[in-house]
Amino acid sequence: MTDRPSERLHALDAVRGFALLAGVAFHATLSFLPGPQIWVVMDSQRSAVLSVVFFLLHMFRMTIFFLIAGYFAHMSFHRRGLLSFVGDRLKRIALPLVVGWPILISAITACLVWAVVKTSHGHPTAGPPPAFPTLPNFPLTHLWFLWVLLLLYAGALALRAPMALIDRSGGLRRGIDRLVTLVAGGPLAPVLIALPLAAAFALQPNWLMWFGIMTPDSSLIPNLSAIAGFSLAFGLGWLVNRQPDLLKTWQGRWPLNLAVAVVATVAVLALVGVTPVLTPEPDANRRLLVAGLYALATWCWTIGLIGAALRFLHRESPARRYVADASYWIYLIHIPVIMALQVLVSDLAWPWFVKYPLILALAFPLMFASYQLLVRHSFIGAVLNGRKTPKPVNRGRKARAADTALEPDAPLP
Repeated sequence: MTDRPSERLHALDAVRGFALLAGVAFHATLSFLPGPQIWVVMDSQRSAVLSVVFFLLHMFRMTIFFLIAGYFAHMSFHRRGLLSFVGDRLKRIALPLVVGWPILISAITACLVWAVVKTSHGHPTAGPPPAFPTLPNFPLTHLWFLWVLLLLYAGALALRAPMALIDRSGGLRRGIDRLVTLVAGGPLAPVLIALPLAAAFALQPNWLMWFGIMTPDSSLIPNLSAIAGFSLAFGLGWLVNRQPDLLKTWQGRWPLNLAVAVVATVAVLALVGVTPVLTPEPDANRRLLVAGLYALATWCWTIGLIGAALRFLHRESPARRYVADASYWIYLIHIPVIMALQVLVSDLAWPWFVKYPLILALAFPLMFASYQLLVRHSFIGAVLNGRKTPKPVNRGRKARAADTALEPDAPLP
């Protein structure tokens, strides 16, 4: 195993922050999508352009996130040890889920009621009271990623324990490393890595092609494509951390991978269209073709964007580190903020290319301000980022630099 150059972590941390902040832009498009209503509020001005933005971001943002989560999880486990690692994950992942869910579901429900009242001009039609979900059904909302992370951490530890017991000499693990190098380090890496996800798409009877990996936000048991896509990404990240020279390979091939990603994405859009489709594809051949192309595009974007970040964002940047630190908090709170702004502008006659940027221009400063004022220097920041950043009062250059130094597993995953 080679040494891990610390500067590479700056790039991965930047990509992780980008993936989370891209989620804000992603959810902001939902009210503007053409076709049937799939969001609690639909804007008076729909946009095929924002439909493409939604489609593109959904292809890769969470796959990137889970791959980097696996990479940092392996690093953190070996730096901390088992008990400290478990305690850290419970504090930074499980605690925000348990504490944040009731607060956020209340805020989301309030926005939903506001949207219904506004749409009905103050006279909503009374409907049956919502039924309490029966397990395993559960409205995880956008916090599903925390639940899936906990499942993946538990799965990784459950697999590692017998592996360490059986493979005392390390020979089996070295064999796995060689296999990972063969699969993930060759020129056909995106094709080979995409095969399990493509198979999951093809085997899932209710797969909605337009939505790719179906978000597991309403059940404690993830669907097949989510299991295949996110567990593969997490596991690959875990194993790549054992031999980070693979990152150099991805860095060298970023132009090719992104070029293939663009071609595959255009091909999928040509097959499925730019309007969301809420029914499964009956044509088996068409379904198989889209499954393969979509999975290939997902992994070409994932490996290509990570490679590009390693090429261009490898240097330390206090600004990027600040954004990466803030991204976790911002992603946790963004849904009710975005929903409220969507409801606010939904019936205005302004064009979408005014309203959509306006939503983001209002949401991001508000959420960054809340991070700076409520989180960064408070106990909340200590929970989410693994440390509380001291306020920069009468502090020297070395102390300020320490705030921007990237810890091996900070801030998340």
